[in-house]
Amino acid sequence: MESYFTLSNGVRMPKIGYGTYKSTDGSDERVILAAIEAGYRLLDTAAAYENEEDVGLAIRKSGVAREDIFLTSKVWRTDLGYEATKRSFAASLERLGTDYLDLFLLHWPKPEPDTENWKELDRGSWAALEEFYKEGKVRAIGVSNFLPHHLRSLLEGAEIRPMVNQLELHVGYMQETAVRFSREQGIQPQAWSPLGRRRILDHEIVRKMAEKYDIAPAQLLLCFLLQQDIAVIPKASSAERMRMNLFLPDICIAQEDMDYLLALPQFGWSGEHPDLPRVSVL
Repeated sequence: MESYFTLSNGVRMPKIGYGTYKSTDGSDERVILAAIEAGYRLLDTAAAYENEEDVGLAIRKSGVAREDIFLTSKVWRTDLGYEATKRSFAASLERLGTDYLDLFLLHWPKPEPDTENWKELDRGSWAALEEFYKEGKVRAIGVSNFLPHHLRSLLEGAEIRPMVNQLELHVGYMQETAVRFSREQGIQPQAWSPLGRRRILDHEIVRKMAEKYDIAPAQLLLCFLLQQDIAVIPKASSAERMRMNLFLPDICIAQEDMDYLLALPQFGWSGEHPDLPRVSVL
């Protein structure tokens, strides 16, 4: 199976990456270094994760050439706008210890759900990303948590279309409208929280179907997304689970089972939504 998706600009992005959110918990680079040693070549970080220095250190300690790592970071929603985004990007490069990124994203479309000038802020940020792209400081640019109305606004003033849209996607929360619209615009969907936390992994439906295919529940959830041509960035803390998430069995989930999983009622949502206050969920 091909291990890359080819983005609209021809850049190849690994289908499976390592999500570094909360992977360091303020400690050090060891977990990220373990992910590289396990075989991950896409590392997903963000200014808001406060671990870019650890990610950069792990890359340097790994001995893997920088050009062999697909490195993603994001500008936080409080830094939207042309000048603020330029400052954020420069700070991310410095913390990561690199002079370019493989992918840079707008992390959220709005500073707050009720921000009135979000369209202006997004367009200013996007103009900055287009500059980084033209200057060769970024190989690909995109967005995260952008729904169709956010994308439409951005596209109205964009010279370069986003290449990736990173969304919360997993069994029980597939955001079909956002995924479909992204595809229509030539934008590659990428799933954050593809395992949906413990309440998805431990769900009886997921466990039983994983048993049917003789694979781990996490592997079923990742295969389910990849079979829909959605990139994934799972996270794990142990080397064994890192390898299990990366080296997936060569299976094809039957269409009947895919339809069943896609038709499940919504569950497992994180409580994060760009247009609504954060909801506390159990």
